[in-house]
Amino acid sequence: MSNPVPIAAEDVTAVMRRVFAENEEFAKGAPKRAENLARGELADALICTSEQKHSAREMFDRLRWGGLILYVCADRHDAAKFNIHLGERGFETVGKVNAIRRGLIPFFRRTVWYFLSRKVQLVQPGHLSDRFTYHVYLSNGEDGHGYRVVKEVPTIDQVKARLHSKWPELSDELIERRAKKFSEKIFPVFLTREAAILKIINRDLPGTYQERIPQLLDMEADAKGFARRLHLQWLRNGGSPISQLQFARQSADLLRALHDDVGIMHLDLRLDNFVITPGGVGFVDFGSAVRVGEDLGASPLLSGLFEELMRTSEIQRMLLKMTRSGQVTSETICGGLHKVDKAVDFFYLAVQINSPHSNPDLKELIRYEKEGEEAKMLSDLTGQILRPADPAHPAFNSAADILRGIEKIQETLAAGQRAGVN
Repeated sequence: MSNPVPIAAEDVTAVMRRVFAENEEFAKGAPKRAENLARGELADALICTSEQKHSAREMFDRLRWGGLILYVCADRHDAAKFNIHLGERGFETVGKVNAIRRGLIPFFRRTVWYFLSRKVQLVQPGHLSDRFTYHVYLSNGEDGHGYRVVKEVPTIDQVKARLHSKWPELSDELIERRAKKFSEKIFPVFLTREAAILKIINRDLPGTYQERIPQLLDMEADAKGFARRLHLQWLRNGGSPISQLQFARQSADLLRALHDDVGIMHLDLRLDNFVITPGGVGFVDFGSAVRVGEDLGASPLLSGLFEELMRTSEIQRMLLKMTRSGQVTSETICGGLHKVDKAVDFFYLAVQINSPHSNPDLKELIRYEKEGEEAKMLSDLTGQILRPADPAHPAFNSAADILRGIEKIQETLAAGQRAGVN
């Protein structure tokens, strides 16, 4: 609306009291107004009024995945219209549009309208992101267990849009052929593998780590038996912030458990695939994962796909660049170049623990001081991992070795704190 009816501050306060009583999640999200957020800050809950209406794109970018918006206005039609607007742009109404009556004198009483909406799409409709390939969104399951992650093979049209955006010079005919190959063959193969990998992890991962890896809840397959849609447990970012050292230790420990206890290599440990949950650091997106010792050569299709992946993935490109520049000299890590190897995982883990705020979703959840003692000691550790004194005989050859290095830092810092107290 161009001239919205004014909303008094006490009206917003009254609505918030009502919503707090009805929705514990919104209250725990410490709701903020979008205009009060610092640059780059993400919120779990936002408040928006008709007088300070922000664009759906702006609110989408300001909320964590699964975050809630409370919209308050004085006009029922405005509430209904904006609710539909958000629904078309990656949000889902929680409950329905409601109203409260304000004022003591009947003739002067006024109605205040409000509704809650949740960010359910990982990428806003109509926008593209290089970070994601599948169509991923949240769905409120009918089994009473709340929201779950749905990961599905994108449609041919969705793949075509992505390919056109990335390679606008390609002909429509070539784009069509490639889109069909991705949607009908490549994506279903990788999604089916992810389901199989998660079944192994969910079965074999020690219990203390189970809540830090998504549980496979359901798989929908096509007539050929290939997965078209996975339903996964939602590992939601949240909880009390942890230190950079805790982040590093928990990440290394979880990777050690995957490698040594389960026999699974993740192979895509970008910070996009880390989560910080109340149960600890977790990993998601096992679409590129491989079993330790798996013979990919037994399948010409898989062999070709992983050969391409080991040449073009972000991690492999970085490893190649750092190897050529001398930033990586460890022969153990260099041996993972262009290969399916555990070294690929612990190489990227060693890099990621030094830049935990590169993923904005984690920024408020990891305490990180670039010039702090923790950061400097972890940076030194990464240097020893990547550029050992004797490259042919490095001290760090596994996730377990990195975990021991991090634990030594913990012991050193704890000893220093005890000495300072005494």
